[in-house]
Amino acid sequence: MVHRRNAASISLALRQGETTAEAIARATLDQIEQRNSTLNCFTTVTAERAIAQAHQVDAALAAGKCLGPLAGIPFAVKNLCDIAGEVTLAGSKINQANPPAQKDCTAIARLEAAGAILVGALNMDEYAYGFVTVNHHYGATPNPHDPTRVSGGSSGGSAAAVAAGLVPITLGSDTNGSIRVPATLCGVYGFKPTYGCLSRAGTQLFSASLDHIGPFATTVADIALVFDVLQGPDPLDPVCCDLPPVAVLPQLHDGIGDLRIAIAAGHFSQGMEPVVAQALETVAQALQVKQQVILPESDRARAAAYIITAAEGSQLHLARLRDRPMDFDPATRDRFLAGALIPASWYVQAQRLRRWYRDQVRALFADIDILLAPTTPCVAPKLDQQTMVIDGQDILVRPHLGLYTQPLSLIGLPVLSVPVPRPQGLPVGVQIIAAPYQEDKILKVAAALEAQGITGAMLQVP
Repeated sequence: MVHRRNAASISLALRQGETTAEAIARATLDQIEQRNSTLNCFTTVTAERAIAQAHQVDAALAAGKCLGPLAGIPFAVKNLCDIAGEVTLAGSKINQANPPAQKDCTAIARLEAAGAILVGALNMDEYAYGFVTVNHHYGATPNPHDPTRVSGGSSGGSAAAVAAGLVPITLGSDTNGSIRVPATLCGVYGFKPTYGCLSRAGTQLFSASLDHIGPFATTVADIALVFDVLQGPDPLDPVCCDLPPVAVLPQLHDGIGDLRIAIAAGHFSQGMEPVVAQALETVAQALQVKQQVILPESDRARAAAYIITAAEGSQLHLARLRDRPMDFDPATRDRFLAGALIPASWYVQAQRLRRWYRDQVRALFADIDILLAPTTPCVAPKLDQQTMVIDGQDILVRPHLGLYTQPLSLIGLPVLSVPVPRPQGLPVGVQIIAAPYQEDKILKVAAALEAQGITGAMLQVP
């Protein structure tokens, strides 16, 4: 069935006349209808729009026109992305009263221009504040590999939809790990490019100085393909860089050559479960990596990321906190209220440490090209699990799933979380990290690991 294939294989089948865009779209929509009541990935399904887009692709193919690189590929987006004619929920009850979006966000527009077919919007933590996608208003999105466990968050619906084989590619957002955490817990690839590399125009922000958007997929090639399509300046996003796009897909299999790779030690080597440590060791051995480097003060960088996130996020929602506090998810409301009480001096100090940490880490990249680190300290926790044990201490689950992702988010580095298969267990993942705008190096390393069978998506399809 086409819904189980990756984007590249769907595209090939379409171009060789084995199927049609309409057949692909209908098979995808049928799967969503049959399985979403259990998976709870989708909050909105854009069926009529999908079929209309599919007809356009089929007409273009019949007319012998040049098709875009994503022609006929179904995709879905986190429900903080504007979809023309739909209300942008951002996981909230309060947003239900908003008028429908007037136009699509830039990312959707670019994917559709490349021929992709939008099939809907995906569940998330309210206002993107969380690591579990246990939503007070729209329900939890369970992990496709074990429905008693979380899918991660805040882009849990995006990761789970790919892991369950509903769609081959999705979009999510990442503030402190919201792409990478669900990618590793669901066993798929999740990519956070350099801050400002991809336009966020038409998406509801959580923390403006930290937010990224990026794709989920089942193969490195699909990640590279989507990244290439999404690149490019956008005057609608003031932080979107004006650098010319650099296609990474054609470089994917050039090999890693003499890339200098090291393992992030210190903060990034503490607190992980044995299965996570083993996954990291497996990747390091495959790449013949022994060197370790320490990113200084990463624990403080993580604290700074928390302060900046909480402060910036709460400021966006102050009016709603005053007028409709009881309409928030209680956990989100409490975190925003705490953020609103953070002294301005703390925020300023966190920004100072951010600048210092950025300079220290970028200096490390004078001697190395790639860093390896775990993505999460553990496999997916139970849906009702409140605490977990790290280094012998009982700590809260929700904030600590970002233990290894938050310091890297603080300084906007590009990171890909790659799944390390565990046939007899729950998924785990490893982060591949590079200096800003070095996405090509990350994807070359990921492609080399995938080619060796060291990494690869763990799908849970019927």
